[in-house]
Amino acid sequence: MHARMRIGKVALMSAAALGMVACGGHDSGVSRAAEKTSAPAQTAAVPHAPPASETGGFDGQRAYDHVKDLVAFGPRPPGSAAIHRAQAYIISQLKSHGCPVEEHDFHAQTAIGEIAMKNIVVKIPGKSPGIVLYSTHYDTLRMPNFVGADDGGSGTGTLLELARVLCARKPAMNVWIAFFDGEEAQGNWTNHDSVQWTDENATFGSREMAASMALSGDLKRLKAMILADMIGPANLEIKPEANSTGWLTNLIWEVAARLGYSKVFVKEAIPAVDDDHMSFIRRGAAGCDLIDFDYPYWHTPQDTLDKLDTRSLAIVGHVLLETLPELEKKFR
Repeated sequence: MHARMRIGKVALMSAAALGMVACGGHDSGVSRAAEKTSAPAQTAAVPHAPPASETGGFDGQRAYDHVKDLVAFGPRPPGSAAIHRAQAYIISQLKSHGCPVEEHDFHAQTAIGEIAMKNIVVKIPGKSPGIVLYSTHYDTLRMPNFVGADDGGSGTGTLLELARVLCARKPAMNVWIAFFDGEEAQGNWTNHDSVQWTDENATFGSREMAASMALSGDLKRLKAMILADMIGPANLEIKPEANSTGWLTNLIWEVAARLGYSKVFVKEAIPAVDDDHMSFIRRGAAGCDLIDFDYPYWHTPQDTLDKLDTRSLAIVGHVLLETLPELEKKFR
């Protein structure tokens, strides 16, 4: 598969179900997935996460506990009772840390009809007009027994903990933290081939927010959009993604290397992935997708809590925190 080919997170469903997703067919990706599949599953949170005192205050165990709470709600597809509980949980956690929370309700026209959706956005005011947007999605695939510990859970838990840390600070730039609804393509996933990832049937929340920011004029102030999606498994390897903006990717990877995380933020690139960051990139903004697409349990009912590693969450959270001052220096 050509490195510039548009994959889409859903296009590789059949391969992922067999544990052979390789993000474009690279041999290293195949062996990586096989390695993860053969490894024994974790039965509890891994205790060797860097302590918060070494990660700028970010607590990987707290992030993991958020994922645990979300997974306990069960499958969380848009419009479901479970996602309404997840929304209430996210909002209550953010407010408990003094974060300024906005609820952006909208209706999405999907392949299975109109669905009410909600983006949840924290806006931390800064001294300069520029905006740094951290983002993730909190919905899960519309598949029976799919709880999305990594795909939908890991990014949400990480950004809830990131919000706890950042809402207590006074950043130089405006920091927005967005939890998107409706990232997954809508359809009956009991028949994988019947559901198509298209520009009109996926990334509903990010497209809604990007359009709203364009109308309000805020998109012109957006300096960087960083997406955290599928960043929680053990043996985490995040690779530069071809659709992501080059300078922003380089900046994040330089921060990770400085912090000693070169074995997690590796240099081997993956082909283009169509994800929530594209809603902003297509409108001219700089965006970067942090994703480990060699996860063998992707879009299967085996994407469960025991696959996650507190160390992975702590590392990504640390990198996200330390990326902010670098962006503030760049745009001061």
